[in-house]
Parts: sequence; structure tokens; C-alpha cells
Amino acid sequence: MFSRSTLEQFGDSLAAATPTPGGGSAAALAGSLAASLVEMVCGLTIGKEAYRDHEPALLVMRDRAGTLRRELMAMVDRDALAYDGVMAAIRMPKGSDAEKAARQEALGCANMTATEIPLATAECCAALMGFARDLVSRGNRNALSDIGTAAVLAEAGLRGALMNVRINLGGLPDPVKAAAIRDRARDLEVECDRLRLASLEALKAAGAGL
Repeated sequence: MFSRSTLEQFGDSLAAATPTPGGGSAAALAGSLAASLVEMVCGLTIGKEAYRDHEPALLVMRDRAGTLRRELMAMVDRDALAYDGVMAAIRMPKGSDAEKAARQEALGCANMTATEIPLATAECCAALMGFARDLVSRGNRNALSDIGTAAVLAEAGLRGALMNVRINLGGLPDPVKAAAIRDRARDLEVECDRLRLASLEALKAAGAGL
């Protein structure tokens, strides 16, 4: 379980000449780090008199960010396992028509899983980008750089995840599902661009030194 390894161990695994863990797992990790920073900034703000009016929203945000962090850490492992499933399907025998049919079905299912997991990662990262934007006006001003770092990490996770979505689309057996996923990926990319700009503008206005 890569999510249970030390940072050094995970870095070594990522650097190894093996297909997994790869970019999808790295994207999920980036998102989980963004979630951790969102939680941290909420924790540094909740309970302070100057931010009392924002406390109800921050409590909800902290809890949601914690859920997203755990989901994204699970995606680190799930993404690697999904690609392992694709490779296992590719290696299935294809000597007879029955074997070819079984292999094709297994490959289609494996590719679907390998597409849905990074799509879920991208969804989580989009939510975190929204939290980072909102934290600029609600969070502890001493943590503006942490908020900015959360926004950048969430964006990296989202964009990396979408690359993994798109590279697997050609292997999906259902063209209707493939088209729906492609459309959703495009929507998430548009949302990413919007949130990135909104976060940068908010950070500049707050005096984050950008």
C-alpha cells in the first residue's frame, strides 16, 4: 500500500522503472496535500475572534477537506491497482476466439476503472481549488502562502488526473460513456482555469506578495 509508505519510500517507488505508482498516484497525492493544507489553515483560523463570523463555514470546510484527503490518499493506491489491472488484462491469453473475447471484455472493464479513478481524483481536486479560493477571504491572513500552495497543489492534481483520464479514453468499450467522461473532463478543465484565476486574483488583492 503506497499510501502507508514513508515519503522517502513513496519517492523511491515513484522513481523506480516500473509502471506503478505513476502519474495518477502522484496526482492523487498532490490533491491530498492540498486537502491537508486546507485543513491546517481552517485549524489555524477556527477559534480566533477576528474570524468568528466565518467559523461555521470553516468548520464545514475543514470536515469536508478531511474527507477529501482520505479519499485522495485511497486514490494513490487505487490508481496503481487500476493500472496493474490493465496490464493483467493485456497479458491474458488470446489463442482462441473465446480467450480473445474474455481478454477484450477484461481489458474494457480494466480501462474503465483506470479512467474512473483519475476522474474522481480530478473531482476532488476541483472541490479543493474552490476551498482554497474561499479561504483567502475567510482564513487566517498569516497563512496566505499556505492557501496559495494548497491552490497550486490542487490544480496540479486536477490537471495530472485529467491527463490520465484522457489517455485511457481510447480503451473504453462504450463510446457513449467515453463521450460523457470526455465532456466531464472538459468541464473540469474549464472550472480549473476559472478557479485558478479567481484564487490568484484573491491572493493578490489580499497582499500575498504575488
